[in-house]
Parts: sequence; structure tokens; C-alpha cells
Amino acid sequence: MKKQSRAKFIFVSGGVISGIGKGITSASLGAILKSKGFKVSPVKVDMYLNQDAGTIRPQEHGEVFVTDDGIETDQDLGHYERFIDQPLHRINYITTGQIYHEVLTRERQFEYDGEDVEAIPHVTDEIIRRFELAAHGVDFVIIELGGTVGEYQNAIFFEASRILKLRYPNDVMHIHVAYLPIPAYLGEMKSKPVQQSVRMLNSMGIEPDIIVGRSEVSIDERRKERVALFCNVDRDAVLSNPDVATIYEVPVILDNQHAGELVLNKFGFKQRTRDLKDWRKLVKTVKSISRQIKIAVVGKYFGTGNFELADSYVSVIESLKHAAWSYKVAPKLTWIDSLKVEKQGAAAQLTGYDGIVVPGGFGSRGTEGMVEAVRYAREKKVPYLGLCYGMQMATIEFARNVAKLKGANTTEVEPKTPHPVINIMPDQEKKLLKREYGGTMRLGAWDCTVVRGTKTEKEYIVSGVIGKSGTSRISERHRHRYEFNNQYRARLEKAGLVIAGTTPDKKLVEIVELPDHPYFVGSQFHPEFKSRPLKPHPLFSGFVRAIVKNKKPRN
Repeated sequence: MKKQSRAKFIFVSGGVISGIGKGITSASLGAILKSKGFKVSPVKVDMYLNQDAGTIRPQEHGEVFVTDDGIETDQDLGHYERFIDQPLHRINYITTGQIYHEVLTRERQFEYDGEDVEAIPHVTDEIIRRFELAAHGVDFVIIELGGTVGEYQNAIFFEASRILKLRYPNDVMHIHVAYLPIPAYLGEMKSKPVQQSVRMLNSMGIEPDIIVGRSEVSIDERRKERVALFCNVDRDAVLSNPDVATIYEVPVILDNQHAGELVLNKFGFKQRTRDLKDWRKLVKTVKSISRQIKIAVVGKYFGTGNFELADSYVSVIESLKHAAWSYKVAPKLTWIDSLKVEKQGAAAQLTGYDGIVVPGGFGSRGTEGMVEAVRYAREKKVPYLGLCYGMQMATIEFARNVAKLKGANTTEVEPKTPHPVINIMPDQEKKLLKREYGGTMRLGAWDCTVVRGTKTEKEYIVSGVIGKSGTSRISERHRHRYEFNNQYRARLEKAGLVIAGTTPDKKLVEIVELPDHPYFVGSQFHPEFKSRPLKPHPLFSGFVRAIVKNKKPRN
């Protein structure tokens, strides 16, 4: 008899359609359980054979989120961090590629003692081992199974969850998130797709304990009763999760239906009455806001076929919301393809916006449009925030048009530029020559020393991250290969560019800013990865405060 694990495992799967909201459901459940005083560890399982998300196009899979320890992950880990307000790590992200790589490595090292290696038990055992790694020191492991039930790519992970339940019947439960459509020609909510989805689960030996019904509107009693009857769950275990204006309302919606109590009862935990007081206050504030600020996000990863994919910059979008809500305004965001700025000019695309953001990116496409957007923000005194690539574009624009370094550029775009103000790091150049692309950038948390007396320092002090005296060291997350070229540092500073933050050894520039501007800040790191709905990031807060101060918000 195997010893039972102390942690409880909650699997979250999806049915009917992809993109149904498993990630937000998992994050919301984590927030609810943590609000009751329990320790949680969310895990995302991605079904592709990539070892991480680092080499996947943003248009293909959405934003690449980076943890403190440098793993490039699916955007859902960003949602988890924002909802439960705790940093996650490598153990919280699993891909099929990681699992097979580990199994094959062990086979080559003769760790299976000459057995023929098979999907069951060897692959499923490795999956379970990874689940259990995330269980140390926590009460609940919430495992989101990527994809949709019935896909062949994820079947092995469902099988692992079944085996884990067989081993530890009192330590595992399954939550199924499925869609109830309302066909326009019928005008009636249909529960059959959910029933079919659950039957697919049943065919794999899995019975859900809770069903979360996603729909345009709240599920009525009749549909809840039918789902309960045909899917073999208690009526109270059928939860409604309708479309809402903000994802941060979902924990409140599920908490109002006693989702936390359902989980605790399932595992025999004593009830804890702590609630989502601060979270509810936030949702109430968001619903009451009527004033808007207009922000242009000038990027290059919006288009996918005939559609625009805001998920490419989801952490940037959420960070802007966090900061705006703290000042009782709502950000009205407009995605502007930098190629359009190149072709039509900055004034044609950016006139009338209260703030401009240039987020991260790679490659040469659309960079001149970004540079023109920076120039427009600098000359027109429009608050500007540059993130990673946006910081590099700001440096290039300043070098060209203020320091008069004609042809200044990044060697990523123009290897033969006469003034490489942004240049590749020597170790990165060696890796690219060997085509070592995956997991080789400057990744994860790095310390940064904020220069005293700068605008940036003020923002970190106001936010309480650093004090007015003592250490001015912060920690931020990176994902890039190219850096500010120190050979041009003195020349650009003499022209008026302020170096507001560096690595502790002062060798790498981390933050630049302009003193004679309402707000003009560029960071080599990605501040959006550490913003929280209840704790906006200092650089985003400063950006929004400058907008509010610089221009009366529009009604």
C-alpha cells in the first residue's frame, strides 16, 4: 500500500471548445483556497513537444511568460501569479516535450534496467513524478490540463490523472470546464455539448467532481439540473461561470457558489471562513469606474489571419489595467501595428492618445515604426513606457535624433550599423552561431540598482518596493539577447539621456529615462511579469499617474 501524499491534487480539464477559460478557473480556485489560508501550487500542462514556450511565435500561442528562475512558459502561469500573488517556478510548468526528453534520457542511461520503455507505466510515472514535485510544502496542487478532452495529444496526461486517482483515491478530484452555447437561431442554452464532453471523460475512466459551465450568460436552474443528472454530479457541484467584463470577477462568482467549500468538503478539510475581502473591493471599484484614458500599444504581434490576438501582450494589458484602476480610471487600449506607423506616419496613427507603450519583441519587422512612435512620444510630450524592445527602440531614437548619431541602430536589425547603440551580448553571439535558441537568452530574475534621485527611484519608493534611504536594489525579470552598448553610454548621457538603473556591478544598463518629460521611461527588463491586480508595478503606476496628471481623462 503506497503512502498517501499530504497534498491534494485538483485536475482542471476543458471541453467542447479550446480557450474556454481553464486557466482563469484554475487561477480563481487558487485565489479562493489561498484566501482561506491554504497553500496552493498551480501547474500548467502544455501538450506540445516543445520543451518550453520560448521558441513559439506569440501569434501561435500567445505571450511567453517568464518566471524568476528563467523558464519560458505559457501565459496561464502569468494569470496564476497575478491571482494568487506568489512567484512560480519550473516545477509549475510541464510540456510533453519535457516528459519524453526525461524518459528517453533515462532509457539511454539504462535506468529502466533493460525493460522495454512504454507509455504506461514509464511515461505516466514520469508525469506523476512531476506532479508530485509541485506538491512539496503545499495543501493543494491545481493542475490545468491543456487542450480539450478528446484530443489525442493530451490523452496520456488524462491517463496519468486516472492512475494517480487509483493510487490515492482520497487525494484527487477532477473539475471539468465546458461550454454551453446559445445558438442565435434557437435562442436557447444547450447542455448537450457538456454532456458529450463529460462522456469522453468517462470513457477514459474519469468522473468529474465539479462541472464549471462557461456561457455567455448565467446558467439557469433547468440546465444545471440536466447537467447534474446526465453527468452524474451533485446539483450544487454544477457551477455557472458566465462572460464578465473583467476576469478578476471570476473568483468572486465562483466563491459566491461556494466553490472553495465544495473542494474542502471533498477532501474532508475543516471549513475556513476567510473571504476575498480585498478582491471583492477591487471588483467593486472596477465596476464603478467611468473615466477613461486612451493608450496606444505599438507592437508587432497582433495579427493572426483575419484576427487580432491581444494575448500576445496579455501581461502588458493586465498591468496597465492594474495601474489604471488604482487611479480610478479605465484604460482604453488600441493595438497599433508598427508597420502602419512606418507607412502612414506617427501623427496619423497616434494623435489623440494619452499615453504610448512599446512592448517587447524580436526581429527587424516594424522596428522603424516603433522608433517613430518613440519620437512622437518624446517630441509631443506624451507619456511613454518602453518595455525591453521598447527601451531599445527609445535608445535608438534618442541616439539618432538627439545625440545626432546618424544611422544608429541595434545589430539585431542592422548588423553593419555605424553606431550599434544596442548590441548583442558576447555569450549570446556564440550561442546563435551554434543555433542554440531555446532557453539561452538572458532569462529570469536579475538584480538592478536604481539610481538615487531619478524619476524611476521615486516610483519604486511611492510603491513601497524600496525605501527613501538604504538599499535601492530591486529584482526584475528578463528575456532578451541584446543590451545597451556601454561604448555609447557617456555620449548618450552627455546628450541628456538618464541612466536610471543598472546591474549592481554597473556593467549593464537596465533603465533609461528623460528628465524634461512628463514620463519617459524604458526598462530592459519586463516589469509586466511582476504586476498584480492589488499591487500594480511601480513603472506602470508612474506611467498612468503621468497620464492622469498630463491630460484630463476623457469621459
